[in-house]
Amino acid sequence: MRVVSLLPSATEMLYALGVEPVGVSHECDYPPAAKNLPSVIDTRIDPTTSSIDINEQVTEAVQTGGVYEIDRETLAALDPDIIVSQGVCDVCAVDDAQIRQTVLDLELDAEIVTTDPHNLEDVFEDIERLGNALSREERAASVLEELRRRVEQVERATSNDTADGPRVAVFDWVDPVMVAGHWIPDMVERCGAAYGLADPGERSRPREWREIRTYDPEVVVLAPCGFGLDQTFEDLNAVTQREGWEAIAAVETGQVYVMDGHHYVNRPGPRLVDTLELLAATIFPDTVDAPETPGDAVRSVSTSRQSRVMK
Repeated sequence: MRVVSLLPSATEMLYALGVEPVGVSHECDYPPAAKNLPSVIDTRIDPTTSSIDINEQVTEAVQTGGVYEIDRETLAALDPDIIVSQGVCDVCAVDDAQIRQTVLDLELDAEIVTTDPHNLEDVFEDIERLGNALSREERAASVLEELRRRVEQVERATSNDTADGPRVAVFDWVDPVMVAGHWIPDMVERCGAAYGLADPGERSRPREWREIRTYDPEVVVLAPCGFGLDQTFEDLNAVTQREGWEAIAAVETGQVYVMDGHHYVNRPGPRLVDTLELLAATIFPDTVDAPETPGDAVRSVSTSRQSRVMK
């Protein structure tokens, strides 16, 4: 069965199910083998610049035709049986409606499977649906059993009442400041911590800086969408130079961290369970051990940018 994935999280799901796609998006880079596959998506955005520049580029792109371009010639040549799309965010990946129109235009005989997760359980349901669509039901059940076992392990290790847990804020953009929504509130609460700036399943959205200061988080995680650790550190002044930053509880106690948002926060795939484990170890460093990851996943802002907090 020939499968095309239009977003990194779907690509990771496919590999977890033992299916190698024939085509991917320009951002699909995990597992590493995905980087060698034909790309059917490109972006009009330069993702290497600052958050404020990217925000301006996105605004302009949305007004002039969209953030993403579909390589119709490559997609037609790949002739997929299944295309995995998404309905979560038009900025994060190509819009589901756009790919459906393209399939009609190209007269492709392809089934479109749309993922639209807003919490961790939604991600598990997407894995199950993909397993059914790909006749990989047993593999999906095995993957989900292991993922759920790890989630339960985190919940047991951090079995605090969220009302008594530390106040946590995860930012998925820094200029303007955006508080991470969707699956992040649910995951932080599963860790036994409080996430008072967004409800589980709520979309990420810009926030007034005074809201952040009033909430006064005790743990801050900076994980801009699409940014790795180095790029986030380069853009750190967008947050740290704001009025009142030094007075925030997390800053005073040294519990400010940068997390690899590109790989661990913004992709609703199987590795969100790695993210749950990373969050638990970040929020409760004295009681929860950090998981092994292929490279740097989290660094403390209070240490040298070369210091490895978790690996």
